[in-house]
Amino acid sequence: MALSEELITGPPANRKEVLGKIADLLERQGINVEEVGQIGRVSIYQSLTKNDEGEAEIHDLMGIQFSPAWETGPQWPVINPGKPVNIKMVLPKAITKPEGYETAVILPDIQFGYYRDSNGDLVSTHDETALTIALNIVATSNPQLVVLVGDNMDFPEFGKYRLSPAFALTTQASIDRATRFSAELRASAPNADIVWLAGNHEERLPNYVLDNAKAAFGLRRGNTPDNWPVLSVPHLCRFDEYGIRYLAGYPASSYWINERIRVIHGDKVASGGSTAHKYLATSKTSVVFGHIHRREWAERSREDFDGPKTILAASPGTLAKTDGAVPSTKGGIDLDGRPLPIVEDWQQGLAVVTYQPGDGEFWYEQIPIHSGRAWWRGKLYV
Repeated sequence: MALSEELITGPPANRKEVLGKIADLLERQGINVEEVGQIGRVSIYQSLTKNDEGEAEIHDLMGIQFSPAWETGPQWPVINPGKPVNIKMVLPKAITKPEGYETAVILPDIQFGYYRDSNGDLVSTHDETALTIALNIVATSNPQLVVLVGDNMDFPEFGKYRLSPAFALTTQASIDRATRFSAELRASAPNADIVWLAGNHEERLPNYVLDNAKAAFGLRRGNTPDNWPVLSVPHLCRFDEYGIRYLAGYPASSYWINERIRVIHGDKVASGGSTAHKYLATSKTSVVFGHIHRREWAERSREDFDGPKTILAASPGTLAKTDGAVPSTKGGIDLDGRPLPIVEDWQQGLAVVTYQPGDGEFWYEQIPIHSGRAWWRGKLYV
């Protein structure tokens, strides 16, 4: 901005007088001195004119070039910084395991099964590396409870889908591997209560018997009415010998970890990672489910009689292979009936729940498995 105005006749007396005239100039123009930012240039000069009588008159002129104070923003701190504080870090006391809390490990869909390669050798549909990691975490956590959510047997020979020759005559190998895993699990958790929920794949065996050999359904060894039927998963995999409880009756069976959270196999499937929301829409308590082979975790808070209540619905994933080995609706086979490699939208993992028995609190931990590696509580499991 540049301003100029005739100030006064005659030369200025001194520097103070000039500054006073500058202030007068700004005031006459309605400019507050506080609004003046940076002054770029001040020009003082004289001009000569004649009055009406023809006499010469000398006029002092002044030009001021400046920028307003608000051009670059306020010149004062709008908000003052906080006062400096020096704090000596004090780490809180860590409690490894509070008294009254227990640990549960949740193992999702294993899909024990095999097919034969071009040499006739068995290739697993379950993932041996993922199972090793799961057993190591079970042993490390020393749980009071282990829950298998179901679909731990694949049983493709008893399924409703067309079966290729590569999967033929593999059921016995699957039963043998599941039996060995039962022994390994008991060795990893010698004092735990181990619960195996039936999934829709375990139900393939009794359904197959009902459809094709109804007379054999429910048959037991002689004079042992309290034993398992001989054509059942708990009998074939020797659950009684390893202290494993089997809960049949998919999809109705479930197991409560405590009064606030239960484990089911599940019968809901939704795309886009939204299956958990389907359970949240119908459940009043927290639920851990399987069946979908994907890791999901969602929570919702609602108003309850005692105040706000938060529940979760979560899926730990799967312990099966995710490369197309497990027969699925998206899988394919070559001309010899062997699975083709694909990328399933599945994720491997397991879960650990720390809880108080009864109507107590709990903490749910998801443990992802990536390429045969898992990170949990500061340790890398490989």
